[in-house]
Amino acid sequence: MKLMITGAAGMLGRDLMLAAGNAGHDVVGFGRAELDVTDADALRRKVDIERPDVVINSAAWTDVDGAEEAEEAALAVNGTGAGNVAAAAAEVGAAVVHVSTDYVFDGSKRTPYVESDQPAPLSAYGRTKLAGEGAVVAANKRHFVVRSAGLFGVGGNNFVETMLRLAAASGEVAVVRDQVGSPTYTWHLAYGIVRLIEGVEFGIHHMAAAGECSWYDFAREIYEQAKVDCTVLSVTTEEFGRPAPRPPYSALTSQRQHPIRLPSWRDGLAGYLAQRKVEEAA
Repeated sequence: MKLMITGAAGMLGRDLMLAAGNAGHDVVGFGRAELDVTDADALRRKVDIERPDVVINSAAWTDVDGAEEAEEAALAVNGTGAGNVAAAAAEVGAAVVHVSTDYVFDGSKRTPYVESDQPAPLSAYGRTKLAGEGAVVAANKRHFVVRSAGLFGVGGNNFVETMLRLAAASGEVAVVRDQVGSPTYTWHLAYGIVRLIEGVEFGIHHMAAAGECSWYDFAREIYEQAKVDCTVLSVTTEEFGRPAPRPPYSALTSQRQHPIRLPSWRDGLAGYLAQRKVEEAA
């Protein structure tokens, strides 16, 4: 199977390239500098040249707070851009994978969200990602919409790196205790997506790390696994004060009959820290 990956230079895109290659697929990838998903004409030309069986779109505006001040710019990537990818894939008969987020939900639920739950995003970022879901569904019948959460991986800014950097700088961090989710290792997600496209179960799929934790719990686990001495102060979302509202609860699970289950967030963290060491040594 031939796969084409947009956003291939990012955290998830990089791992998708490796996972697809390891699974024996023919894979080509393009970062933003090579292919901007907001340029519909360039995208169509590239897809027409490559003629993939599946296009995986991992290109995204991921700055949650920045989207509050620049929703139109975020929408161009997360909404219109996602639709461009899906439409270009449809023109050559290819399926499309769109990676979405737990932030399409408002967090009012207190059990993990499933695929049939009604989205109600609180933030501009969430609204743009939900718009992308709609654009993909409208543009390509052969679509996989994969919702995941709290991504962290080698090769990009993420919560784990932020915690380790802050610990080195001050030895004390303040982290919110009232936002609960399922932080997910991009390496695990990439392999899950590659497994997903080998079937034909189109539609929405929730694919995040097993289990749930608050960002406060996650920070404590980071320092424990990394053997870093740092004091973690517990604060509320209101006390922390960020431009974009976040759902207080956004853990994900799947209601599908044969879902792709990912390892736990603790296992994902252990894998990430191990991979990080290998990358630093190299």
